[in-house]
Amino acid sequence: MVLLITGKCDTGCFYCPVSFEKKGLDVIYANEKRVFDMEGIFGEAVSMDATGTGITGGDPLEECERTARAIEGLKGRFGKGHHIHLYTSTMDPVKVRTLAEAGLDEIRFHPPVRMWTRMEETALKDIVGIPGLDVGLEVPALPDRERELDALLVYAESVGVRFVNLNELEFSESNWDMMGDMGYGLKDELSSAVEGSEGLALRLIKRHRRLPVHFCSSSFKDGVQLRRRLIRRANHIARDYDIVTEDGTLLKGVLYAEDLAAAEALLSVSYDVPAGLMHADPDRKRLEVASWVLERLAAELPYECFIVEEYPTADRLEVERMPLRRRDVLKTG
Repeated sequence: MVLLITGKCDTGCFYCPVSFEKKGLDVIYANEKRVFDMEGIFGEAVSMDATGTGITGGDPLEECERTARAIEGLKGRFGKGHHIHLYTSTMDPVKVRTLAEAGLDEIRFHPPVRMWTRMEETALKDIVGIPGLDVGLEVPALPDRERELDALLVYAESVGVRFVNLNELEFSESNWDMMGDMGYGLKDELSSAVEGSEGLALRLIKRHRRLPVHFCSSSFKDGVQLRRRLIRRANHIARDYDIVTEDGTLLKGVLYAEDLAAAEALLSVSYDVPAGLMHADPDRKRLEVASWVLERLAAELPYECFIVEEYPTADRLEVERMPLRRRDVLKTG
């Protein structure tokens, strides 16, 4: 599970990809769902049968007490084996010890670019020695900052950092101005990755063989990490009438009606559709029906009917919809 504990952060990274609905705001999101308390966090974790949590922001250490409570709560609810890692730009040994004592397993520091050649001025060396805590660095491979990244990796090895993750830099809605401000370009027409980021990361990995350096590509993050999370959640929440696709989305039939009870009764009484293959969604004024059933019946029903594909996330983002034509439409069309 991805837990955004707050959107607040004062680091000011020009490449920050956090969305406008979260960036700089003191909000909490568990995956794509906005939550307001531990029960909301637990609910999302249960919905995907999460075996671990990545706590992110903003900067979680901006709300250290809240973060510590979340760690303690997750460990208490799901057990010590529920692995928790956290991303932060704040190298404060006191706060980090507080989180380690709460049960944090791993911390990944994201120092600002201005500090990559001055890491000896930070408290990283002291934090690496905190018992029971795996300490790593995670930064984007900025294509025009090879010298600075090289210095960062040299220092990381010298103080005993366990690993360094280099992420392929990506454009997002909230950092798109990088293209003009920094002169970055797109890697290709099929991705949002920045040209030159991957090549730099691979060069650094070859150069620093004694340090565990990992590269996370844009395609891996979207095509593998996100896909696995979607599949995991889809398989856990899918109803009997849902079809889980290989990408982790859900296929279902939907019909729209002002009176959902009447629509459900019509399908049940007149067409013998089992109750387990239908579900009323009053918030959307729609009746969800097994896609294979609705495909067969749509032409006979007095409702707008569709086959929809949507994400299994809390926001139920719709990917695609295919209309199923009613008989009166077929006659006049």
